Amino acid sequence: MISAQTVLALAFIPLVFGQTNNTLGIEAIEAHFSNSGIVPTLLSSFDPSALLTVSYDGVGNLSPGQSLTKTQVGPTPNLQVTPANSTVQLNGTFTVVMADAGPVGTDESQGQTRHWLVNDVTLTGGSAPFNVSTDDGTAITEYAGPAPAQGSGAHRYVILLYSQPSSFEAPDGFDQPDIGVSVFNLTDYVQNSHLGSLVAGTYLTVEEGTATFTPSSTAPVITSTLPAAQSTSTSPSSSSTSSSSAPSATNAGKQSSGSETLLASSAKTFIAGLLGFLLL
Repeated sequence: MISAQTVLALAFIPLVFGQTNNTLGIEAIEAHFSNSGIVPTLLSSFDPSALLTVSYDGVGNLSPGQSLTKTQVGPTPNLQVTPANSTVQLNGTFTVVMADAGPVGTDESQGQTRHWLVNDVTLTGGSAPFNVSTDDGTAITEYAGPAPAQGSGAHRYVILLYSQPSSFEAPDGFDQPDIGVSVFNLTDYVQNSHLGSLVAGTYLTVEEGTATFTPSSTAPVITSTLPAAQSTSTSPSSSSTSSSSAPSATNAGKQSSGSETLLASSAKTFIAGLLGFLLL
């Protein structure tokens, strides 16, 4: 007969592996931002405390860097945010921004086209993942689907969630709603408005036609080499190697699948060992 201690231990397992999965997800998105050049060209650094999930109707949840068409990214996406661990508290209001960082290698000092900017955003839901609600927010720029120029390469559209402290103050030119799409400098806006920490972020790519130049190369993200994956691997057979280049939707899907396979294998090993110990 299984003891009460065993039942309690088994009930704890989803929490343990949920935290492991979040840790791996944080490390993976950090690697994607670095390998795709978003860090340090657009953002000087990226240390998220939560995972941002973006989904479009008819597409589903996106993988980092997933390639989509203009039609697919036409409607306003749904956003959800999941704290990295139980110590992260997501309270107050937030700002959502979507900026076109251009193809890899773009000179970000020239500014970015702003496709979405909403202040006073709130989180809804009783537990994670929380829905990011822009319904009652102040939409400085209503969502405008990406539309890169023909032949201009795969543009990286970065979606970011910032905390919005009481010291937040919209800078000149951004203090009225519905100002439309235009070029701005993301770094300047964050600094001048006194936005808080960057809570979470992800990105997608959209390309029209074939690039008329040779795009800069990007390094793959090999999920199984990340520290969180290494810490859950107990044997060579339980490791999984997968890679993802920034513009590739197929490879991004492989990365997600590899992470799930790794965690499932590690979970089986952990559970088997735990049961063996507790049933002695």
